Amino acid sequence: MRMTDGATRTRIKVCGITRLEDALAASALGVDAVGFVFYEKSPRYIEPQRAAAIIRKLPPFVSAVGLFVNPSQALIAEVLQTVPLGVIQLHGDETPDFCAAQRRRVLKAIAVESRADLQRAAAYHCPLLLDAKAPAGVYGGAGQRFDWSLLRDFRHDYPLSLAGGLSVENVREAMQIRQWFALDVSSGVEQSPGLKDVDKMRAFVHAVNSPA
Repeated sequence: MRMTDGATRTRIKVCGITRLEDALAASALGVDAVGFVFYEKSPRYIEPQRAAAIIRKLPPFVSAVGLFVNPSQALIAEVLQTVPLGVIQLHGDETPDFCAAQRRRVLKAIAVESRADLQRAAAYHCPLLLDAKAPAGVYGGAGQRFDWSLLRDFRHDYPLSLAGGLSVENVREAMQIRQWFALDVSSGVEQSPGLKDVDKMRAFVHAVNSPA
């Protein structure tokens, strides 16, 4: 799916869901997607059976996204046998060919620290999630943001989403950089890793939907 630069509604994904009550609260607030982490080294890791049980209780039209880091094709297939995911988020060093080979829709995360990191994006013919670069061997922004001004003139033929250190305190700043397809928040709406805070989620959703 290609996307022009025309104005559109900014969608919201709450990632790192580990509890049914958090998924239902996010859905009730109007988020578009909830994310489940299938990377065992993450403090937000969830077992596939638990994720499947939560997804079965989601209301219609809320997407379920599965986050993987450098997975084998066999691992993805194994998770998909249990978990009805609509989108696969690849958050490691996956190649363009690996992304293109997936049978589910793919969201590819690109770790950004400088303009040089953005040059890799052209090889991926899929939607991108731009996240902060973590220390070597760590995947995900670890709740940190990067220099968003690097993205003002960045162009890609597919939808662009932003992650990394997003919170109600800076979401309006993020939205002033450019029109995003979606904003992906995790630690910025948490009490602790994997446990969401309903008040923070509510404030974040309000800030996205009322950016002025």
